[in-house]
Amino acid sequence: MDYNKLTTRLVKVEPANSAILFIDVQNFCVRRDGGEFKDTPQSEIDTKYAYYFDRLSSVAVPNMQRLLAKFRESGIEVLHTTIESLTLDGRDRSLDYKITGFNVPKGSWDGKVIDELEPLEDEIVFPKSSSSVFVSTHIDYVLRNLGVRQLVICGLLTDQCVESAVRDACDLGYLVTLVPDACASYTRDREQFSLNAIKGYCRQVSTDELLAELADVTAVK
Repeated sequence: MDYNKLTTRLVKVEPANSAILFIDVQNFCVRRDGGEFKDTPQSEIDTKYAYYFDRLSSVAVPNMQRLLAKFRESGIEVLHTTIESLTLDGRDRSLDYKITGFNVPKGSWDGKVIDELEPLEDEIVFPKSSSSVFVSTHIDYVLRNLGVRQLVICGLLTDQCVESAVRDACDLGYLVTLVPDACASYTRDREQFSLNAIKGYCRQVSTDELLAELADVTAVK
């Protein structure tokens, strides 16, 4: 396929030129006792974050597990990124993260991918200290070395780090597929607003649709 001659984003995944990227699916922001929520009152969890935790457990994480299994089975590159400083005190963090108060110390439990999506020994994990993985890691360099032209993206949060990655990947020349039901944000409204805003940067397909697509592609092989 000549990617430079494409006139549409509605292109099926080509296994040889593709990778999937799981964004920030880590203890820090998935677990109730993770750093982002450990000091949050239960009353607030039950109200302000009720949608988020329900979506994680019932929709997003199960769908990410299904995608992970299929991409591994298909021999397609699997990548992960997590919020994690390069230092213990977080002095290398972006100004935005310093202002927000996010610091996931180097090597900490908070910085680990959740057990349900635990990376295999040879899968690449990029620790990042900004919203976009393309800003604070060398992922673009690695993707080009891997020969990746199509990037499938899912993870957390839809309207923050996921959206940042989609926009940056598109601008850097990657063909992006986003899987909305393998993503989550704090509210349904925030998710939907973000998905509508980035339609011009990516193809959006469901987990079921992508799994069926991969089944067809690998069957042809």
